[in-house]
Amino acid sequence: MPDICPICNDSGLHIVQKDGRQYAEPCSCRIQRRADRRVAQAHIPRRYEHCSLDNYDTHFPSSHRSLPAALLRARKFVESYPLETAGTGLLITGSIGVGKTHLAVGILQTLVAERGAIGLFYDYRDLLKQVQNSYNHQVSATELEILKPVFDAEVLVLDELGASKPTDWVWDTVAHILNTRYNDRRTTIITTNYANLAPLGLESNGSNGNAARSAMREETLGDRIGERMRSRLQEMCVVVEMQGEDFRQKVKRASFA
Repeated sequence: MPDICPICNDSGLHIVQKDGRQYAEPCSCRIQRRADRRVAQAHIPRRYEHCSLDNYDTHFPSSHRSLPAALLRARKFVESYPLETAGTGLLITGSIGVGKTHLAVGILQTLVAERGAIGLFYDYRDLLKQVQNSYNHQVSATELEILKPVFDAEVLVLDELGASKPTDWVWDTVAHILNTRYNDRRTTIITTNYANLAPLGLESNGSNGNAARSAMREETLGDRIGERMRSRLQEMCVVVEMQGEDFRQKVKRASFA
């Protein structure tokens, strides 16, 4: 059972004296509870509930210099929100385990709790599965009902963009989401494991040597979501590139207590 607030006795208001008069003001506990509700409504997965900008570690052994730079960019983004950012988001790129999701959730938690933003977290694959499932006649939710909170969220974190197998339907769905948020000037924070590069085919230029190099190279963000949408992201988001080894493999490997 929660402790009773010693300031207002859980009334949500406390009396203050100003210029010889008494006034009722919202208690700090009421403000905190409101912030807690907004954070809960953001649907941040339990695994990431602890993530904040303050506990983002950039000083572990073998950490890359891009990590403190990314943290600094995240803090500046929060400080500038919403007037200076004006709907611009972040595209956080990097290999597996460099802390992209931690950084994105840290930004979201801060904006929701401290700036009063209405935020929402979605794993890209889960969102696509929910939209696909809405086509099942036995499911009551429609595609629009699922996507409306995604469209309307003041701040959306879309985690692992490009993780699902690219198909025409996937590309159309991504375009629908990104274009709607772009047109409405909504802030979108995206993480992806894929390099922010054009599709391989656009770089081959018909040359046998280039084509061979393209065949050996890993897939890019352009391959996974299409070059048109990757280009749109350059308008919507500031790119934050993170490098380094997998933190989970090097530092945080699973073990029994």
